[in-house]
Amino acid sequence: MLTYVDGLTLPVVNSKPLADTVKPRAVVMSEPKAPTAAPGDTYKGWLFKWTNYIKGYQRRWFVLSNGLLSYYRTQAEMGHTCRGTINLATANIAVEDSCNFVISNGGAQTYHLKASSEVERQRWITALELAKAKAVRMQAESDDSGDECPTTPPAAGQGSRNSEVQSTLRTLGSKVEDLSTCNDLIAKHGSALQRSLSELEGIKLGGETSDKIRQVTERATLFRITSNAMINACRDFLALAQAHSKRWQKALQAEREQRVRLEETLEQLAKQHNHLERAFRGATVLAAPPSNPATDSKGSGKGDASDDEENEFFDACEEVQEFITVPADPKYHRRSGSNISGISSEMGMDDGTTSLDEQSLASNPESPQSHELEPVRKRRTRIPDKPNYSLNLWSIMKNCIGKELSKIPMPVNFNEPISMLQRLSEDLEYSELLDRAAKCQSSLEQLCYVAAFTISSYSTTVHRTGKPFNPLLGETFELDRLQESGYRSLCEQVSHHPPAAAHHAISVRGWTLRQEITVASKFRGKYLSIMPLGSIHCIFEKSNNHYSWKKVTTTVHNIIVGKLWIDQSGEIDVINHRTGDRCHLKFAPYSYFSRDVARKVTGVVTDKDGKAHYVLSGTWDEKMEFSRVMQSSRGGEDGAEGRQKTVYQTLKARELWRKNPLPEGAETMYYFSSLALTLNEPEDGVAPTDSRRRPDQRLMEQGLWDEANAEKQRLEEKQRSVRREREREAARLASTSEDGIPQDNYKALWFERQEDHGMGEPMHIYKGGYWEAKEQNNWDACPDIF
Repeated sequence: MLTYVDGLTLPVVNSKPLADTVKPRAVVMSEPKAPTAAPGDTYKGWLFKWTNYIKGYQRRWFVLSNGLLSYYRTQAEMGHTCRGTINLATANIAVEDSCNFVISNGGAQTYHLKASSEVERQRWITALELAKAKAVRMQAESDDSGDECPTTPPAAGQGSRNSEVQSTLRTLGSKVEDLSTCNDLIAKHGSALQRSLSELEGIKLGGETSDKIRQVTERATLFRITSNAMINACRDFLALAQAHSKRWQKALQAEREQRVRLEETLEQLAKQHNHLERAFRGATVLAAPPSNPATDSKGSGKGDASDDEENEFFDACEEVQEFITVPADPKYHRRSGSNISGISSEMGMDDGTTSLDEQSLASNPESPQSHELEPVRKRRTRIPDKPNYSLNLWSIMKNCIGKELSKIPMPVNFNEPISMLQRLSEDLEYSELLDRAAKCQSSLEQLCYVAAFTISSYSTTVHRTGKPFNPLLGETFELDRLQESGYRSLCEQVSHHPPAAAHHAISVRGWTLRQEITVASKFRGKYLSIMPLGSIHCIFEKSNNHYSWKKVTTTVHNIIVGKLWIDQSGEIDVINHRTGDRCHLKFAPYSYFSRDVARKVTGVVTDKDGKAHYVLSGTWDEKMEFSRVMQSSRGGEDGAEGRQKTVYQTLKARELWRKNPLPEGAETMYYFSSLALTLNEPEDGVAPTDSRRRPDQRLMEQGLWDEANAEKQRLEEKQRSVRREREREAARLASTSEDGIPQDNYKALWFERQEDHGMGEPMHIYKGGYWEAKEQNNWDACPDIF
């Protein structure tokens, strides 16, 4: 339809004849060499985006539209696969150098971008700043007008909501077509007006002047009316969009919440399916024990962390089932649990003695726990909350790839307010397991409790992503729980490079624990591997059983991006050197595709002849159970690798160990356990070298992190000065010796190195004197390290 007003032709909204008069324009998208400005607020072009430390910057296709910056690998992906989007309304835009700039929305998303030239970077910065300003303005207007918008009644139903959305989309589409038509007409009439003005300038004054002036006036009026129509159409479109923006936001939020609920439901169903599937199978996958357990006379620990960063997720495949357990034949259950000793005799136990009944142990009137576990002092149950300081971990760690972490100065922001000596003493949190083991008459059952003790030492690490303070050379830590738990413990830093700590604990309940641990750590880019080196020994006074084992590898994942999480992986052999009994434990690495429970640990207890007597199963962060093996048999060969599977018939599993719950508010106190909260509590009478007296550690616990960092630098510089003086003294002595080789003359104060202490490896052994010095308050021999 055409409408004539004073002889002028005007566009009528939604009139198809008018639309037919406008020649359609085709937009051809091609790969530009520089960013191109598309109609409206859209801006497109190629930029280089930082991906990771291996691939560096990669070329990506970026699209800026409606306040959102999205990117794709290629232009062809624009229709189906968006690689990422950042909302400029809440983003910060920063220029780094002539070609680089960074866009971040507060930590959740950060894009490190690079343009091909400084001119191109400036074009992008200008477009981004304009888009950000408009996005902020539109968001504020939407928030102001959204509260007044009517909302769809809940009873309208999903069908009415969809029809309303479709109707609104059709109306908005019609308005967009009107805007496009008016834009074409404005361009057309503007060109005609420009021609008329040019002709008016070229004519001579005469009779035709009035005709030309009238023509120019008509065209100017036509241009004004068309422009007004364009403005009115824009106003209608804006009003309609504002009226529905809040409603769409609410609808989008409802869809997001529904999606989250569906994902949670799906996850729950997947867990239930996994549980039902395992219950249907009725079998537990166990790792194979060593083929010849009597030949190895030393404990061994084998970490699974690999230098190949692609292996960190352990998602390639699941291991083949080598051993399974099934319920024992009913004939083995004819005796009650209190008469298991009869079964022990029938099964040919190593010494024919009776087995330990857990219930009788707990109620044993001779147990000192009933009258010795009363605390002599009230320990603290809280420490100051952890401050919320932000620090970019990657900015420090990117320069540490492949280096030994103990040689890299780190701020206290990555620490927890305890030292490595105190963390080592945390191994004694479940010392009651060793108390129970000391009362066992069967060495095989005793081995089960010792194995549970080795696993329990990892339970405190599941949420502990903070790094302990590196002890200074000569630093000590005492843990006196003699009247509360019946043991005393002493740690000393006996070497600085490599860092090594010696630990000695003795209990009045018949056991002694000693260890020397050297921690080797490597940063692999995506994850951090911590490999404890050295062995742990436990000796029981009554039976003279001597056990040894090593620790597994600890891996800290998501160092660069994501939430930090810790995993333990590897194998441990706990060996009784007197009888030849062995417990082979396997810490299964976490795998997203595994159907087993996370943090799973399995184990088999065998005698010196390789005969299995117990199987252990559970998780290192929750609990462990053990079952007596009644009978074992070989299964068929596995088709993939030709290995035979052993089937163990076991009695009902009994709980061996369970983790204590964390104290209330632990998430704000570095996830410390009840014991860890007391480790740095000030105590009178401790040595001047005790970790409790370390000033930087105390300042961090109090929340004064800036002061703690300054104090930490002072202590480290003081330690370097002492080391240089010691090296000069060693060089002076070497010049007067026969061989002329300088040797470090440092010797530990409370421990002495023994090259052969009966286990075939050198180790620092406690030589005595500490507790006597404490009773006499005589610390003259202690160095000044703080």
